[in-house]
Amino acid sequence: MHIADIMREDSPTFSFEFFPPKTPAAAETLYQTIRDLESYMPDFISVTYGAGGSTRDLTHNLVERIQHTTKLDPIPHLTCVCHNEKEVEDILLRYAKSAIGNVLALGGDRPQDIPYDKSRDSFQHAIDLVKFIRRFNKSGAHPDPRGFGIGVAGFPEGHPATPNRLIEMDHFKAKVSAGADYIVTQLFFDNRDFFDFRERCALADIHVPIIAGIMPVTSMSGLKRIAELAGGARFPAKLLRALQRCENDPESVGRVGVHFALEQCHDLLDNNVAGIHFYTLNRSDATRIIFDSLGIPRRRKARAPLV
Repeated sequence: MHIADIMREDSPTFSFEFFPPKTPAAAETLYQTIRDLESYMPDFISVTYGAGGSTRDLTHNLVERIQHTTKLDPIPHLTCVCHNEKEVEDILLRYAKSAIGNVLALGGDRPQDIPYDKSRDSFQHAIDLVKFIRRFNKSGAHPDPRGFGIGVAGFPEGHPATPNRLIEMDHFKAKVSAGADYIVTQLFFDNRDFFDFRERCALADIHVPIIAGIMPVTSMSGLKRIAELAGGARFPAKLLRALQRCENDPESVGRVGVHFALEQCHDLLDNNVAGIHFYTLNRSDATRIIFDSLGIPRRRKARAPLV
């Protein structure tokens, strides 16, 4: 289903993000997680993309398996890193053949384990990828006449590569205007950052839906991993203080993290968020607890498949 159809509904969307497994054992864990969360019928799930080709085939396989064997609506990531136009066109054709409705166009992380020269990439920035997908949509290769719905990343705390926040918003405005249909934000822990970002988007005449990215802290090691993944996420003193009180009790740390994320979600819903996107790290426990606590009904009516 095209993202424009999903976002047209009155209620906010709820969605999950997964990353492709790297081993058979991880694959079984992931598919169990997907089965655990399928009964909630999220509006969509997104699947991450490995830098430099490390998990790209796994992404394609996982997306197609989800599309063909579950009732879930997958949104695959596409990145600029280590890609030429022919490769991206082939991926888009593959996804169009499987009636994938949407993609998320990202700059992507630099690969850590292989030599990398950004100047060799056909797409230097996410805006170039957005423009390419928009041109592809006009080719008529997708079964939906509108082509793919296109999402882009937003950064409530600011893009780490552009410290000048005025220039950053100019770049972001150009990226959205190039053809984005929706925005999914980087994770954040202070809702004031999200609300301010949403207001700055409105001032910049950006009016596509903005979906808030939430990642519950489930362990102290996970906290450090989040700090690394997010490239400078701010952790409010309130959260750090609560975690420090119980840092030697893993179960309590998980409860604190879930409670904090739950409070974030309540506040976002009270302030008319367009959607909430949960970064699951391929685990369902915390997400299920938050869903149940928010009173989100299970087994929403399954959407009709795109034909």
